[in-house]
This record gives sequence, C-alpha cells and structure tokens, in this order.
Amino acid sequence: MVTFKLLAAVPLFLAAGSAYAVPGLYVYCDNGLRCVKAPCRSNNALDLKTGAIIKGVSIDTKRLPEKDRAADLLYAGKLVLRGVIERRTVTYTGKAYELPYLVATAIERKATAGETARCKAR
Repeated sequence: MVTFKLLAAVPLFLAAGSAYAVPGLYVYCDNGLRCVKAPCRSNNALDLKTGAIIKGVSIDTKRLPEKDRAADLLYAGKLVLRGVIERRTVTYTGKAYELPYLVATAIERKATAGETARCKAR
C-alpha cells in the first residue's frame, strides 16, 4: 500500500511542480549580467536534453560531495552537472519571488566549448 501511495503521488507532484522537475544534465554558468538589486539574474543553466537556456538560475550545491562544492569550474560553465531545476519562493525586501534553482547532485564530466558558449548566451 505504501508503494501505491508513493507512485500515485508522483504524477501529482510533476503536474503541480515546475516543468523542469525531471532530473537531467545541465551546464551552469555566469552570463555576464550584473545587478544592483536582488533577485539577480546573472546565471544561466543550459538543459542539455532540450537545449533550453534557463535564465536567472541560482545553484544549490548541498547535495554534492564536499570536495566537489569548491570546484572553481562549477560556476564557470566548464562542467556538466546532474541535477534538477526547482522553483523556490525567496523573499527580498518584503516581496516574494519564485526563482529557479539548479539542485546539483553530481558532476558528470567537463563541458564542451560549445556547451559553455551556449550557456553564456544572453
């Protein structure tokens, strides 16, 4: 019975959640934009399955092994990360924003030059 409840909940979660709720491979990068007021939209994530660029993404590295969290390449668009894009509500100066977060769970490989360039596109 527990298995049935868990399986039955999955379609509801996906239907109610973000379109990006399915785990995949992403390149996370700085897009060169700078801001003076939060929320900042200075990072992108390239979804390697669809080719879509998700703009304004923050990264959550808590699920990565400790040694991988400090990788300089993590923020430079030089790595392909396994993870999921979640939408989280964050409050800045009393106003709530629903923002995308890349929840990274593993480093898969180095990104190709083309993947890095595509990620940085504005």
